[in-house]
Amino acid sequence: MSLAERQPFDLDVRALNGLRRGRTTGSCATAAVKAALRLLLQDVRLSTVDISLPDGVHYLSVPIQQQAWLLPGEAVRAEVIKDGGDDPDNTHGATIFAEVRRNDAGVVRFFAGRGVGTATLPGLRVAVGEPAINPVPRQMMRLAVQEVAGRDGQGFDLTIGCENGEVIAAKTFNPRLGIVGGISILGTSGIVEPMSLATWIASVEVYIRVALAQGQQCVAYLPGKIGREFARDVLQLPDKNTVQIANFLGDALDFTERVLVEDRRTLDVLWLAGHPGKLAKVIDGWWDTHSSKSRMAMGGVARVAAEVGYAPTMVQQIEQANTVEAAMDILRQEPGAPAFWREIEHRIAALVHGRVPSVHRIEVRLFDLAGNLLGEHR
Repeated sequence: MSLAERQPFDLDVRALNGLRRGRTTGSCATAAVKAALRLLLQDVRLSTVDISLPDGVHYLSVPIQQQAWLLPGEAVRAEVIKDGGDDPDNTHGATIFAEVRRNDAGVVRFFAGRGVGTATLPGLRVAVGEPAINPVPRQMMRLAVQEVAGRDGQGFDLTIGCENGEVIAAKTFNPRLGIVGGISILGTSGIVEPMSLATWIASVEVYIRVALAQGQQCVAYLPGKIGREFARDVLQLPDKNTVQIANFLGDALDFTERVLVEDRRTLDVLWLAGHPGKLAKVIDGWWDTHSSKSRMAMGGVARVAAEVGYAPTMVQQIEQANTVEAAMDILRQEPGAPAFWREIEHRIAALVHGRVPSVHRIEVRLFDLAGNLLGEHR
């Protein structure tokens, strides 16, 4: 869908929990790229640009802080101030910039500018040595280039940076993940949904009460967007019976038990569907899975690997992996990997069941970042 056919995404419309949405670093970088290209190719300075969002339906209007020539006729820099809405975000208020130059390669190339990190370990969404710009923001920036320059094969080098990004990154997991030199450019929808506040915790209870209303006997809780298609297409649950619980698994389970006890009833089945980077943290007793409240999940996954008989060298590799996704890559060639992930699912389910005794059955399904089921279920 062309930009002209899209609908505006209105950030003034509050999220369901009453909080203000924001723009991801990916959206900010895309807007900076587009503004820089308009100056580079058309000698036009803009105070606002419209960028296409990944949903294929909406566009987002983003204010431009500043544009300037780095080298007349050849290179331009544009800046955008990150606005994360009401979500607590280390990058809120940061200056995200793009420096855009022509190249002779005929393709769009990405580079890490000052304050944006570089991947040094496997298991991330980008290859080792690449700038820490995730796939969806890259896709958004490529589309922005097409919208300004067309499809005539012009090549551009996009250098994405963040002022003071090295300091900001020190407050995140980036150093532990092997991302050195700054922040990551993130976002899967282009929009920051304000999910990590006390107000959102309170709203989770409301969503759970709605999901359990009228004697409903099957609900699904999702830490994030991974697992949504499973809940909709495989479980065929309506949206109101699917609750996105963010990092608040323990609170969600406590709310569930409270509602069931209040109503003096039980629930047949509760599904948990998502990435093991979140759900597997309960193996180590972490029920608030936010990175500031819990450790990463590889330790618990490695311990289970040792208990089911994996070789010590394999267990050590899993434990020392920089992400759970990297641990998946380590296990991917193992013939017993699906059975191992089913064991992880069973252990999570058992621990969860202890917290919600009024639920008859807990079913857990784990997926990788691409939405592929890790355990083979019939």
